[in-house]
Amino acid sequence: MSDKVREFIEIPQQFVRDGNQFLVRCTKPSQKEYLQISKAVAIGFAVMGFIGYFVKLIHIPINNILVGGA
Repeated sequence: MSDKVREFIEIPQQFVRDGNQFLVRCTKPSQKEYLQISKAVAIGFAVMGFIGYFVKLIHIPINNILVGGA
């Protein structure tokens, strides 16, 4: 019984230790890193937007042909 209680208490303690270790290793990005990440995200948004636009551009005429322009 004592082993189960000890194990039950040890799991949250290990989680807190791991979380603390993660926060200690984290660093604030420099301005150069921040701009690089921002550019990558912006390019990703643009690429996904263009892909969505072209899929919709192709989908509308095909849908009108299949449905019959209703």
